[in-house]
Amino acid sequence: MSRAARYRFAFVVAAILLLELLCRIGVIDHLTMQPPSAMVRDFVVLMASGSMNHAMLKTFANVGVACAAAVIAGIVFGVALHGRRAIRQVLEPLFATYYAIPVYAFYPLFIILFGLGDAPQILIGFMLAVVAVIVNTLNGLDRVSRVHLKTARVYRLGPVATALKITLPSAAPYLLTGIKLALAYAFIGVIGAEFIMSRTGIGYEISFAYNNFDNKIMYPLILLILAVSIAINAVLSHWEQILMQRRGRS
Repeated sequence: MSRAARYRFAFVVAAILLLELLCRIGVIDHLTMQPPSAMVRDFVVLMASGSMNHAMLKTFANVGVACAAAVIAGIVFGVALHGRRAIRQVLEPLFATYYAIPVYAFYPLFIILFGLGDAPQILIGFMLAVVAVIVNTLNGLDRVSRVHLKTARVYRLGPVATALKITLPSAAPYLLTGIKLALAYAFIGVIGAEFIMSRTGIGYEISFAYNNFDNKIMYPLILLILAVSIAINAVLSHWEQILMQRRGRS
């Protein structure tokens, strides 16, 4: 474990212990927040009961679809856009300001167009995630060595073959960064949409528990989202670090 990782771990543990203390001595009211130890206990009980299996399956499936669609579309669009300087000069300022757009404002329109099913939630997650993939794909392709591109020309590779065999493998660490961001944004989009208008899903269950002051449901579900997000992010970060090291970068 690196020094930075040890400091990070120590900071997180200290923050959890401080929160536990504040909850136990009454500085934070139990109606507002449970102690972290109680959250973990309720999390184990909730997962063992299986009462949230359907909600978990729905949310994770929608997040997976939104993230996968954003990754595929973002990489394809980034590859197609790369090298087209005039179009990039037009679109890159829009990418920089994209997240200032209130995407949830389109949710009523999506409900009218696609109904009350999963499609509006997936579309919200996709819209939040895809631009992060596009930006990181362009960032990675900009850093592909010219030697690699000359090699592709020497072997007379076409645009698709060059992308699949040369540029995308070379830009893989940056693509993983885009995938990590896409996953986070997909979670935010889908769960936020479930908060607004849904009858199932983790977001709906958290909203329902919040409105009914049911901390034994709300905080364990929030803990579940954190645990899943951190676990997937840790795996992707590990792969990213391996790819960086193979390219001789610290």
